[in-house]
Amino acid sequence: MIQRPLPDTLIYECPDCDDYTEHQVLKGKMGKATIEGTFRCNECGKITSETIRIPELLEVPVIYSDGEVSEPSRTTLESNEIIQIDDEFEMDDGRLVCVTYIDVFSGESVSKALATDIKKLWVKKFDVLSVKVSVNDYKTTYSLRVQAKPDDVFTVGTQLEFDDFDCLIHAIKTKHSLVKRGSAEARDITRIYGKIRKKRYDVLDLSDDDDLFDE
Repeated sequence: MIQRPLPDTLIYECPDCDDYTEHQVLKGKMGKATIEGTFRCNECGKITSETIRIPELLEVPVIYSDGEVSEPSRTTLESNEIIQIDDEFEMDDGRLVCVTYIDVFSGESVSKALATDIKKLWVKKFDVLSVKVSVNDYKTTYSLRVQAKPDDVFTVGTQLEFDDFDCLIHAIKTKHSLVKRGSAEARDITRIYGKIRKKRYDVLDLSDDDDLFDE
């Protein structure tokens, strides 16, 4: 067990919610393996005063993928953490990742698991995303990609710039819905739909340089 400073929040079973929920630490005193204090459930708002056992820190094997390259690594989880596919988190070495697969000791196929049940995690690099864009030019549709950070926001009605043309975003498909008005973060986007807008280039004015051709 690693001695840690008093946390701002912790997860334990709320008696009203009958589930493991996040609690805000209103006040508390750290022991060797416990926190004695007053806590407020962020789900139902119930305030309780009790002694909570501090979660153990676990070192979990990780397979980290960056494009076509994969490598073994390790990261630290708290024993009461629930990890699920598509979760984003920062590994111990600072790399931002997204969970793609969870291997548990029971061998079952799961979409989420308690940290103590996890045998190994598969994650992928998640600091830069390649967002798919479909640009319509009347009879032709171009398939392109734009680079974005996970929290970059794309908005219907705004313009995306490419080398040969620009496009006006008219719809955004997310993991949950089709957005025709409003915005979405890159982490939630599966495809952006746009209409082509031809680039306009300024015409070079040579009227003041006619004398150059008289020589």
